[in-house]
Amino acid sequence: MTEFCAIEIKTNTFSSVFRYKYVFCPFHNVTQHEQSFRWNAYSGILGIWHEWEIENNTFTGMWMREGDSCGNKNRQTKVLLVCGSSSKLAGVSEPQTCVYSLTFETPLVCHSHSLLVYPVLSEKLQKEWDEIAQSRYEELITEQGYNKLLKELFEEAGFLRKAQQQKAEESVTSVSHPSLEQCTQDFEKQRTEIERLQSLLKQHNISYEATADRTEDRGYTEPSPVQDQHLRGDGGFIADLH
Repeated sequence: MTEFCAIEIKTNTFSSVFRYKYVFCPFHNVTQHEQSFRWNAYSGILGIWHEWEIENNTFTGMWMREGDSCGNKNRQTKVLLVCGSSSKLAGVSEPQTCVYSLTFETPLVCHSHSLLVYPVLSEKLQKEWDEIAQSRYEELITEQGYNKLLKELFEEAGFLRKAQQQKAEESVTSVSHPSLEQCTQDFEKQRTEIERLQSLLKQHNISYEATADRTEDRGYTEPSPVQDQHLRGDGGFIADLH
């Protein structure tokens, strides 16, 4: 399947001066680019592909999360899929601060069954869903239990992000450095603290060289203060569908 991105140019609701280009790359990201000659014109990521939103056995939207920083949170976007004669962005809004809503028209969802979840599951997961539904019908599980089991099934299918995976990503994000300068400063603080501790050990005639030697024997290498940096999201192949 050929990768593509849909584009829309829109005038700001509150001003006729600023215009924005919105680029939606399915299963990759959503970006916004201010179309102006200002030196600090905004251009950034409104969200990276995260998971589906599912209600009543139906895919109701695509969530693009962890976009650029917006105050004390990250920008995120919900993409609604509606039937259309061609694939294009039909509308963009910001119902909440830093939370965007995109409407994406495409002929791929025009069939009444095109957004149903059950048909795209593997045979194994379909069988599990049948067993869960039967247990609910026989009142062996509650409605809450039924929904919990379905959520786990959707996570196994890869439609929803697993809770453990989200926590792991948040943990990684929490310890990351916002900039190379901050990373270098933290490294210098750690080195200063190590030198202070070494000085204390020397004052009390406690050897720390043996411990260091054993660490080196085990193949330990002092980590570099410079961490790899990479861009989030995938620009993909951009094609103007208008």
